[in-house]
Amino acid sequence: MTVVHHPEDARILHRQIRALVDAGHEVTYAAPYTARGVVPRSWVTGVDLPRAAERRRLAAVRAARKLFKSMRGKVDLALIHDPELLFAVAGVRRRPPVVWDVHEDTPATLSLKPWLPAFLRPPTRFLARLLETTAERRLHLLLAEAAYAGRFKQQHLVVPNETWVPDRVSQPGDDRVVYLGWLSEARGVQEAVEVARLLQPHRVAVELIGYADPQSRPLLNEAVAEGVLEWRDFMPNDEALKRLDGALAGLSLLHDEPNYRHSMPTKIVEYMAHGIPVITTPSPRAVELVERYQCGLVVPWQNPQAVARAVLQLRDNPFERIGTGGRGYAAARANHHWPNSARRFVTQLEAWAGVKS
Repeated sequence: MTVVHHPEDARILHRQIRALVDAGHEVTYAAPYTARGVVPRSWVTGVDLPRAAERRRLAAVRAARKLFKSMRGKVDLALIHDPELLFAVAGVRRRPPVVWDVHEDTPATLSLKPWLPAFLRPPTRFLARLLETTAERRLHLLLAEAAYAGRFKQQHLVVPNETWVPDRVSQPGDDRVVYLGWLSEARGVQEAVEVARLLQPHRVAVELIGYADPQSRPLLNEAVAEGVLEWRDFMPNDEALKRLDGALAGLSLLHDEPNYRHSMPTKIVEYMAHGIPVITTPSPRAVELVERYQCGLVVPWQNPQAVARAVLQLRDNPFERIGTGGRGYAAARANHHWPNSARRFVTQLEAWAGVKS
């Protein structure tokens, strides 16, 4: 169940659910299909839920709780993906095992929510920590990052945000830069637009792929109307990844926010998996990946000029561009290919559910 994430979320649908279905399990996937304007994939049983957005969350949690109660005798295990859904399963009797997939550092994300007034952030942060403590005592946990382990007392299985790495990829091109992922101020949308303006005279196109928050949409619509860049709104992950093939480089322009300091940007692994160089701001995990595998360039925080220079450096040096993309691809295939973790994920859920594939 999710009421926050898009039903086509890469981690939930294209990795975890696909792994369960491939292992022979039947999956009912409850998500906000109508609110997001999509229909369930044919290989899951879809159940529509309201969407939880900004301050409008109570109705979604109530609907999820009602659904959970109706399904508790029909499923072997429930996997939830939002902190809000901890309220949907709390106190329900005779329920199946419940697993919370911890996607992010919940207390740290509060600084990124403009709809939450500043005076409410400290008590909400306290509530988030209390929820995590309670969930650890009463539920099973999965972690998307090893760095999240410090917030919990027990050890929990880490299911990293890896990706499907193709058997082969094309070499990076020289005239198109891509960004794949959520678009917001903290994720560098303003810098991306400025980079597009700087690269336009050099005939290097910038393509942004992903859902934009309400604050970023006017900026993007204006840039598209001016012909500065191409913005493709949310695309299913399997379709969006195809747009990476043959790009000059992939951008990751995160700001220096607490929630990003210990998280591996999934987009970086996706760029590597498609054989294109990475250009990233110096968040610690991003720097670790780029330096370890020599698969890209690191630029200063909030510096579009430095990003544009890095793009042109790669464009003007084919040997560096192709070598950088090739090293990233080889590293992704060896170390970040989702099937390497999928079996451990499925085996753990089977153990908790008391079933076997």
